[in-house]
Amino acid sequence: QVQLVESGGGLVQAGGSLRLSCAASGGTFSKYGMGWFRQAPGKEREFVAYISGGGGSTYYSNSVKGRFTISRDNAKNLGYLQMNSLKPEDTAVYYCAADGIGASTGYHYWGQGTQVTVSS
Repeated sequence: QVQLVESGGGLVQAGGSLRLSCAASGGTFSKYGMGWFRQAPGKEREFVAYISGGGGSTYYSNSVKGRFTISRDNAKNLGYLQMNSLKPEDTAVYYCAADGIGASTGYHYWGQGTQVTVSS
């Protein structure tokens, strides 16, 4: 059983940056592909970024491509989402997920989420 805990959310002005972290415990983190998703009020959860277990493959939604970077440090059981050039429309609760592939929401493990608010 893998537990995931996100951190690093907060309030930032448009154009600013944040780095989210996802701490994993209870399993072999490097075995699992990891994804970041987000959910804004009144909207469905949407895919943001994916990274393979070994870190060699990444995939992004069109809305964040070129602005966000997903990475991971398997030695530390940590995943990251570096978010640059933030826009008000990036405001959402961000979730990390493990044991899944790509943009599907069918991941086995989910964190509790961290709030990101971008002011204009």
